[in-house]
Formats: sequence, C-alpha cells, structure tokens
Amino acid sequence: MRILGLSAFYHDSAACLVEDGVLRAAAQEERFSRKKHDSRFPSSSVASCLEAGGITPSELDAVAFYDKPWLKFERLLETYLGFAPRGLPSFYKSMPLWLRQKLWMESLIRRELVGYEGKIYFPEHHQSHAASAFYPSPFDRAAVLTCDGVGEWATASWGVGSGKDLELRQELHFPHSLGLLYSAFTYYTGFRVNSGEYKIMGLAPYGQPKYVDEILDHLVDLRDDGSFRLDMRYFNYCQGLTMTSKAFDELFGGPPRKPESDLGQKQMDLARSVQEVTEEIMMRMARHVRRETGERRLCLAGGVALNCVANGKILRAEVFDDLWIQPAAGDAGGALGAALFVWHQVRGEPRVTNGTSDSQRGSYLGSFYSTDEIVDWLEGRSIPHHRSSAAEVVETVSRLMAEERVVGWFSGPMEFGPRALGGRSILGDARSTKMQTTMNLKIKYRESFRPFAPACLAEDVKEYFELDGASPYMLLVAPVQNGRRRAMTSEQEDLFGIAKLNVPRSDIPAVTHVDYSARVQTVHRETNPRFHALLEAFKRRTGYGVVVNTSFNVRGEPIVCTPRDAYLCFMRTEMDVLVLEDCVLYKEEQPDFREEGDWRELYALD
Repeated sequence: MRILGLSAFYHDSAACLVEDGVLRAAAQEERFSRKKHDSRFPSSSVASCLEAGGITPSELDAVAFYDKPWLKFERLLETYLGFAPRGLPSFYKSMPLWLRQKLWMESLIRRELVGYEGKIYFPEHHQSHAASAFYPSPFDRAAVLTCDGVGEWATASWGVGSGKDLELRQELHFPHSLGLLYSAFTYYTGFRVNSGEYKIMGLAPYGQPKYVDEILDHLVDLRDDGSFRLDMRYFNYCQGLTMTSKAFDELFGGPPRKPESDLGQKQMDLARSVQEVTEEIMMRMARHVRRETGERRLCLAGGVALNCVANGKILRAEVFDDLWIQPAAGDAGGALGAALFVWHQVRGEPRVTNGTSDSQRGSYLGSFYSTDEIVDWLEGRSIPHHRSSAAEVVETVSRLMAEERVVGWFSGPMEFGPRALGGRSILGDARSTKMQTTMNLKIKYRESFRPFAPACLAEDVKEYFELDGASPYMLLVAPVQNGRRRAMTSEQEDLFGIAKLNVPRSDIPAVTHVDYSARVQTVHRETNPRFHALLEAFKRRTGYGVVVNTSFNVRGEPIVCTPRDAYLCFMRTEMDVLVLEDCVLYKEEQPDFREEGDWRELYALD
C-alpha cells in the first residue's frame, strides 16, 4: 500500500511517501523552489517522492494531509470574533486565502494529483506530530510529547504509543502556546518569526537570565505539570499583525529591535531568559508525562522539539531513560506523520521495532544524484573537476580539512528536516580557532555569534562530549568533556556579550559554544557509511574523529538540493573545495565569475 503524506499552507510544506509502512521518500518544498520555508502546495516534493517510488498519482492507495483545515478555520473565526474589532486588519489579510484556497483542500489536492481517485484523510495537526514522533522511533512503547506554535486548537499534547496504537490524552489550547511565546521574543529581539527562533537559542549563552522573573510574574502563569496560561495583554498575535503589544514593550523597556540593527546586551539577556523559561516548561511537561504514563521512554515532535538545548537537559535530568526526537520535528514532519497515521491508526497495520535503531534511515530520504549524472552535468558546462574513486575522495577531503580548507560536501540522498547531516553539508576542521569566524562571515554570511555543530564518530562521542547515547539528528546539546576544556583567564571571565566569542573554549574550539556546550551529531556507519569513512580518515590523519558540520547554504536560502545549487553556492562564497559525489572541484581552477554578465551566465547553468 502506497500512502502520500502532505503538509502545506503554513510554513515548511513537504511531502512523504510511505510504502507498506516503510518510509520511501520525503522532501521539503523549499529545497526545490529555493524559497526558504516555502508554504505553497508541495508540487515538486510530491513529484520527487513519486519518482522515488516509481509511481504516478493514480497508483497511490491513500493521501493524508497533516491537519484539519475546517477545524483550524473555526479557531481563526472564534479568535477574530473574540477580539473584534481589533482583529479586523488581520482578518482581512488572512480571509481571502482561506476562502479561495485553504478551505477547499480536498479539491485542491485532487487537482494537483491528477489521476488520483482514492480517499483523502485529515488527521489533526498534533496527531500528525505525535505519529511522526512515535512510529519511526525504535520503541515498541513510549510516552509522546508534542509542542509547537498552534495546530487547529492544540499547542501541545501528550499521550502514549504502544505497538500500532497511539492515544493522545491531554492537550494545551490556543492562545496559550510555548511556541508562540518563544516566537514573541524572536520578534521582539528583531529576528524573523518561524525562521529566527534558533538564533535566539544560539544567542542565549551570551546573556544573563535577568528577565526570567518578569516573564514568570507577568507573561506566564506556570503550573507544576507544565501547563500554563499567557496573559494576552502582552501579546498581539490573536488580533494583530505583530507578535507583541505595547504592554510588552513597556514591560521590557522599549520597542522591538529593528531587524539587522546592532545586537545589544539586552537582546542577549532576553534570549537567555526566554530560553531558560522554555527549558523549565519543557522539563515540567516531561516530568508530568512520566508521572502520568509510567513510561520509560519519550518521543518528541513539534517545532519546540527542535530546541536541542531543552532536549539535552531533559535527557541529562534522567526524567526518561531514553529520548527519540523526530528530525523533521516542525510542520514538514507532519507530512510523514500523517502518512504513518493512516498506515497504523486507520489501516491498523502493525509496527516492527528492534528497540535500538529507528526506521527513519538517518533521515536521508531525499533526492540522489549518481556520479555519472554529475559528470554529465559538469562536462556539459565545461566545469573543471577531478573524478576519483570514493576512497580517494575521502582521503583527499580529510587532507584538505586538516589544512583548514572549507569543503562543500554533496553526497548521497538529501536530508529530510532542517539539519544537514552529511548529505548536503559544509565541513571544516573543528580544531581550528578561526573556523567559526571564517564560516560565518565568508561562507554563510550570517551573524558572528551563531555556533557550529560537531559531527562526531558515534563510537567516539564520549571522548569529546558528556553524552550518554546517540544523537544522529543533531537535536541534543551536550557539554564538552571537562578534559578538553580550556580554562579562562580572569580577564576573559570578565568579558560580556559577543566579546566572549573569540575566546577558545576547548581543543575543538570551532564547535564549542561560549557555555562549553555543543549541538552534537553522532555519525553512524549503518546510516551514512561514506560520511563515517570521511571522519575515520580525518581521525587517522589528525587524531580527531570530529569535524565542523553546517548546512550547505548561505543565509536566507534553503539547503542546496541539486548539483547546480551546490555549484552556485560554492562559487558565490569563499568556500575552497566542492565535492559532488566522486568529483572534487577546486575554487582556484574555476572560471572567475566577477562581472554582472558572468553571474548571469553562471545562473543560466541549466
């Protein structure tokens, strides 16, 4: 049985193909459209998934959409009526799209899937999140916790999965939302909502938690079980076009920071404060779920589950024996969850688990290009390159990284989810004291405070990090081992804010954040043997089985999808080397694209 899962029309549209319960393919629309967080119907993602399955829409047995549009519309109407007439501007802005498109989802899906005549299912939003968390996990039984901005009405939920069965037992409802609380601070500190939340998480260690009391005294009425109510006087997302209100501005001493303006200590302190509140809420939720269910394992999904700092603290607190977090925890993963919901819940098909490895296949579920296809593309455009064996490429790249060269790594299937996991990655030497600055300012063109993540041989992880277990999807933050840390001088201890950035904190400074933490990816031979072999080669050469791994893109753009995308990114940045499967490209050998006409030629590569 072939089931197509879909998510669309909020952010991070995606498609997923499940065949007889097996994840066959999954992709986000932004990778094809090159529009970050693309919310349109995922036509290209659907085409990619169907191509991977070798089928047409007429050969599908079921289609599942990740939420219930009519129930969401009901929530919107009730909210606008409840805040009338203040919500009229927002009402007028949103209604045309709903009346023209979103309410007629079944008709729209059938128009897009020409030839499909079967049934279309609409699980609820948090059912899709919960299914994406539990069903691919390695656990036969587990508690499930979902937390995001908002679905239809639910903003968080918890329940229990057992075998093929999944039951949600309790929900927190809009407008009381941890995801929207975090987004309010994202907006107030000058970053883009639904895109900049991870910047708040990265900025937090530079600040002090001086606003925690204000948040808990004025914004959030927090209970012991992790449930809470927000004082809506401070927020504007129910009725307006902004996240926060004038009362919020008054409480925190002024208007929101203008985007792209200088960051100050205030923004760092706000980031630290909302991060600590988020961690406390997530911890209370997790403890409550453990008490109520008695389960020893926890599965997480929803956008808040991408907060890897909170995830790491839950794991280290031993609230549960083990965690599994959906790598595409946001709305994109809802497509995957919706398809698996139909397979197990609607069809009643059993699950098979082994208790150790998940069924997500490392989340390498996207499109793939063979070396022959890549060579044809390169030669057709007279692009200089060197083709070698796979083993030679690994040795060459390990040597180049040891020389502090920055490498674009395009290998195997594209990852599903927001993290680059060694399929579409930019790699560097974690030992380098200049690598973070080089990558941020010359490659990624992003804020200097943003930390980079380590990719580490799974078998060596305890040599570098205080992490008991695996973190294959870069969704857990862990402390760097004490023995690798560098003590700070008294002068360095007195530094504040961004001044802390250039102080090396360990013998792997490029991946050690200012609080001695790191967002760890463990690389496993079973799911990505080529990337694992590269780390092994680097370890043989340097003694270190860990490298910098960041996503293959520049600021404001999605991760690259095709060889063309990768080559464009390579040429537009100060990256040194590009690897396209078994082909190695050196920057110094490429055409000198400098003039406007040359760039038009480069963009016209296809």
